[in-house]
Amino acid sequence: MKLKALIIPVIIILVALFSGAYTVSETEQVIVTQFGKAIGEPKTAPGLYFKIPVVQQANFFPKNLLEWDGDPGQVPTLDKTFIYVDTFARWKIVDPLKFFETVNNVMGAQARLDDIIDPAVRNFITSYPLIETVRDTNRELDTFEVGLGHTKEEARALGKITEGRRKITRGIMAQAQPKLKDFGIELVDVQIKRLNYVEQVRKSVYARMIAERKQIAEKFRSEGEGEARSIEGNQEKDLKKITSEAYKIAQEIMGKADAESTMIYAQAYEKDPDFYSFVKSLDVYQNAMDSKTFLLLSTDSDFLKYFKGYGPYKQYSPGNN
Repeated sequence: MKLKALIIPVIIILVALFSGAYTVSETEQVIVTQFGKAIGEPKTAPGLYFKIPVVQQANFFPKNLLEWDGDPGQVPTLDKTFIYVDTFARWKIVDPLKFFETVNNVMGAQARLDDIIDPAVRNFITSYPLIETVRDTNRELDTFEVGLGHTKEEARALGKITEGRRKITRGIMAQAQPKLKDFGIELVDVQIKRLNYVEQVRKSVYARMIAERKQIAEKFRSEGEGEARSIEGNQEKDLKKITSEAYKIAQEIMGKADAESTMIYAQAYEKDPDFYSFVKSLDVYQNAMDSKTFLLLSTDSDFLKYFKGYGPYKQYSPGNN
């Protein structure tokens, strides 16, 4: 009986100790509250801690960096260009006691960040022209696209950058940080995630880009067609030149060949003029007469003189007329 009487208090003590003990990790910090009111100092060092069971409550808060992601919103720039701006930030809890007393939890802190960072973003975006929000320096654009050489001139026409995107984000953080300090929050970084034109402006920009590229393509086509006509003209000119030179050379060769042939024929026929006359007469007969040719000649005609006295046993001799 005595043993059972001792076991019950021991169990009660163990349960009390177990429910009253808690651990804090490297990424946590704790505020102990009693009946909803914070007591003692925040527990920021990792280790094992104790509290009064049931009466006291341990409230854990993250000690590492936390994320804030703003809602994209339409904001006009100083040069009246409407753009969508999407920002994000990194923050952390540096005073858990003040954090607990003001916003109580991370969800409440996110709402406070919305109320403070979003107006700061709008304030700075509307205070500068679009080029300041987009770029950081006046460095020459290192992108190049054939036919779009005017892009750099247009960038210069937008004006010189005096602040730049990096200084604008730093200004947003500098404006928002003092307001968040009252909530035990330190704003570590603010950046612009994405910038884009509103739908109406974006459509007009795309339409202009398409028109520019169509104009460039048409220019390239016309230049290509002109170059093609020039190449074809030069090709035809070269072809005619080659053909005429070849014809000239061929005629010269033919002339020399005819002259040489004539000379050979002359030398050959000079040895027997009657035979030459006979051969030439045969050529004339072959070209002038066929099976349908009808000639009416007198007996005194010399055209058929080689047929005179022709017989089956009589052969032609050059001296026989």
